[in-house]
Amino acid sequence: QVQLVESGGDLVQPGGSLRLSCTASGFTLAVASIGWFRQAPGKEREGVSCVSSRDGNGYYADSVKGRFTLFRNDAKNTVYLQMNNLKPEDTAVYYCAADFDDKNCIFLRPDGMDYWGKGTLVTVSS
Repeated sequence: QVQLVESGGDLVQPGGSLRLSCTASGFTLAVASIGWFRQAPGKEREGVSCVSSRDGNGYYADSVKGRFTLFRNDAKNTVYLQMNNLKPEDTAVYYCAADFDDKNCIFLRPDGMDYWGKGTLVTVSS
């Protein structure tokens, strides 16, 4: 059974850092492109970052470039999202998702992702 579980969400002050984890079971993460998406209250879900299974490159939304870094630990079957210099507008529920065809993740498109986790809440506030 394919499952993705996110963790690491918390309340943090502006300028602070958090590391989110996405751990997979039922499949090997390396065979799928893994993306992070977020949804703020009243807004649509948007793509944040993706690591491609095809080339191993990371893809980032303009709003997080230079602040967020995505990396994968294959031994732990886990993908991490390191978030630095957090801003109040980063407040959202963060989801990880798997794309086995590598067709949507690298474009940070939520539609077409194959499996989703349940999300973890990140709140950036003083």
